[in-house]
Amino acid sequence: MTSEKTFNAVPGRAETVAPGVRRILAPNPSPFTGPGTNTYLVGETALAVIDPGPDLATHLRAILQAVGPGQHVSHILVTHAHADHAPLARALSASTGAPVLAFGDALAGRSAVMRELAGSGDLGGGEGTDLAFTPDIPLADMELIAAPGWSLRALWTPGHFGNHLCFAMGDVIFTGDLVMGWSSSLVSPPDGDLTDFMASCRRLQEIPARLYLPGHGDAVPEPHARLAWLIQHRERREAALLAALAHGPADATTLAGRVYTDIDPSLLPAAARNVLAHLIDLMGKSKVSCAKPLGPASRFSLL
Repeated sequence: MTSEKTFNAVPGRAETVAPGVRRILAPNPSPFTGPGTNTYLVGETALAVIDPGPDLATHLRAILQAVGPGQHVSHILVTHAHADHAPLARALSASTGAPVLAFGDALAGRSAVMRELAGSGDLGGGEGTDLAFTPDIPLADMELIAAPGWSLRALWTPGHFGNHLCFAMGDVIFTGDLVMGWSSSLVSPPDGDLTDFMASCRRLQEIPARLYLPGHGDAVPEPHARLAWLIQHRERREAALLAALAHGPADATTLAGRVYTDIDPSLLPAAARNVLAHLIDLMGKSKVSCAKPLGPASRFSLL
C-alpha cells in the first residue's frame, strides 16, 4: 500500500472536485484509509451526502458547515458498512432529517459461499465492520436516486464488502473502496469476496466513465486503465500463490510472507486476509483444496 504524494486535501475543508461535487476529507488517516475517508456532497440546493464517514463530531460539523444558504441535505448515501464510511450516517440523519440509503445492512449482499463459510468455521474477518448499520431505505442494483439538479444510479458492486455500492452520475462514478488510486482494496472474507471483487471490476469496465471519485485518496482520471491494472494485479497475485503452493501445502499467513515481499511487516496480517480471499476463490475454481472447516490456519494444497 502506498500514499499519494500529490494528494493535499485538508481535513474538514470542502473543495470542488467535479462539477456539482465537493469533497470533505475526514480526519481519520491510517495505513488502511490512506489520508482519510472522502465524504462527497453532490448538488447545489438539495444535497446528497455520499459516505458520511466515521463517527467523529468534528467531521459532522464540517459537513453541516458546508451546507450553505438555500441548501439542505436531502439524501445520505452509504457505499458500504465499514466503520470509516457508515457510522456518521445516523447522526447526520438526526441533524438534517435526511434518510439513509444503502444496499442493505452490514450482512447484506454476501455470496452464498461466504454465508456458508461464515457459519461453518472460524473464518475470522469482520475488521472494521459497522454491525449496527442499517439503512432507512434499501437500494436495488441499478436503482435511480434523484433530486433537482442531480441523479445517481446505484451499482451493486460486491467484493470489498457484500453490500458495496458505487454511484454513477453521468460519466463520473463514486467508487467507494472498490477502486482507488492510492492502493488496491483489502478483501477479507466473509465480508470480502475475491470472486465478487473481480466480477465487479469487470462490470465497471463495461460502463463508460471519465472520472472515478473513490472513498480514499485522490480522484482517478483514467478509470479503465486503473481497472485494468487492478485486475492484472490480482491475476499476478493468484499466479504467485499457485507457484508458492507448488513447493508444498501452506496456510494463508505463510503464503502471505512468501508473496508479499515489499510491504511493511505490520501489514502482513491484512495481506494474509487478502491471501485467504484468493485461496477461497481458487477453491471455487477447483485449483486448490483444504481440510474443513476452513479458517485462517487451514493449510491449502494444489489440486
